[in-house]
Amino acid sequence: MIHSMTAFARQEFKQDWGTAVWELRSVNQRYLETYTRLPEQFRGLEPMVREKLRARLQRGKVECALRFESNQASQGELHINRALAEQLIEGATWVMDKAGQGSLNPVDILRWPGVMETQAQDMDAIGKALLDGLDTVINDFLAARASEGDKLKALIEQRLAGIEQEVAKVSANMPAIMEWQRQRLRDRFEEAKIELDAQRLEQEMVLLAQKVDVAEELDRLTAHITETRKILKKGGPCGRRLDFMMQEFNRESNTLGSKSINADITASAVELKVLIEQMREQIQNIE
Repeated sequence: MIHSMTAFARQEFKQDWGTAVWELRSVNQRYLETYTRLPEQFRGLEPMVREKLRARLQRGKVECALRFESNQASQGELHINRALAEQLIEGATWVMDKAGQGSLNPVDILRWPGVMETQAQDMDAIGKALLDGLDTVINDFLAARASEGDKLKALIEQRLAGIEQEVAKVSANMPAIMEWQRQRLRDRFEEAKIELDAQRLEQEMVLLAQKVDVAEELDRLTAHITETRKILKKGGPCGRRLDFMMQEFNRESNTLGSKSINADITASAVELKVLIEQMREQIQNIE
């Protein structure tokens, strides 16, 4: 299966401990680059998040973000740290006695850090639940990549069919083109009033045919089409291999254009380059 490097996935999870939202997005990149944005209390999960991403992805610039909102009701009943409260009251009373003024507000005592305590949440359990949720998001993310990859594959196969048509067109036209060139050569000799025997004409035609022979280029283009289709069928992380095939396609189309002696061949060479460039642009997004 072909996977695109461009995708997005988002999942929201609600449990007793609160609400978490995972988001994954990626764009094309030559190698795999991962970036994470986690809340401060979950920074310890970053190595495991990166490991999960690298275990299932090969290429792309991937951004992974987590938003977390704790459920205050799940933190248990409030408890007063009586010892600390008594120390604060005693200290505040002493200060008021010395100052001879002021009053003690009980709410201010309760607001003092550490006076009101709640039962701490089990962060290890929450972390495990978040990582399990990340697995679900990664599954959705890969499904999105696969869906986009299918579309890219279809576009590439269309261009391959176009290249195949141009190759067949050039191959079918070559006998007529060579006959046209033969007649053109005769006409030039006649215009120059040069008598040329049949053997010499054949020698000239052989030399010309060697210079403009594109059979090898057409055979290689056909072989490249076959190989590219094999790569697409095999699937997996094949972006680099396909990119190499585009270089080979370009090399043959350039040679075909340089050997052109006819407007039809030139037009086919230009059309080949257009199709190859369209494929290359799509392949840039394949993992």
